[in-house]
Amino acid sequence: MHAQKMNFTITRMVRLLGVSRSGYYAWLERVPSPAAIRREVIERKVAYFHSDSDEVYGSPRILADLRADGETVSRKTVAKAMKSLGLAGICPKRWKTTTVIDHADAYPVDAVKRRWDTGALNQVWVGDITYLRTWEGWVYLATVIDAHSRRVIGWAIAEHMRTDLIQDALQMALTLRQDPPAQVIFHSDRWPSTPQRRSLSSPPLTGSPAPWD
Repeated sequence: MHAQKMNFTITRMVRLLGVSRSGYYAWLERVPSPAAIRREVIERKVAYFHSDSDEVYGSPRILADLRADGETVSRKTVAKAMKSLGLAGICPKRWKTTTVIDHADAYPVDAVKRRWDTGALNQVWVGDITYLRTWEGWVYLATVIDAHSRRVIGWAIAEHMRTDLIQDALQMALTLRQDPPAQVIFHSDRWPSTPQRRSLSSPPLTGSPAPWD
């Protein structure tokens, strides 16, 4: 009936089909409007892209995915759809300053002077800390790399950036390199202060922070 209403009157069609006029209008009210259909399509795609991102993406990234998929939508529409579906993105935590430098204290000299590879193993070790997103949340990853071989010789993962994390990474490096020389220069731009790094007794580690730390 709805498809033929331009050709026949509603009165004639309900009489010929044996249905009530009120029944037809009740059915008509249940038919979703084009706007409702469009909204449902967008919500389904928003839910798909959010799930495909492991429930990480917020409205800006989902908007980019929708536009790449050929949809012409605004960020406001995407945000509204996410709110309607009860979805939310995950924002990475900003890096927090966890080491406060006491400029009044003695500061180690940059022993490396940007000359990383001295031509032999166990001369310069380079350390770094980064953070990773896992299924259980954010964790810190500490690594120790031999500057000559560029091989990771020690690493540790924890939910904190205390000295324990650094010691575990260094201990793994010491275990792997069973017979290092009497002195190893350890350089890092981001690890906590050198006095904390000297807690491992063997071999002696000479701290070498970057000059702009």
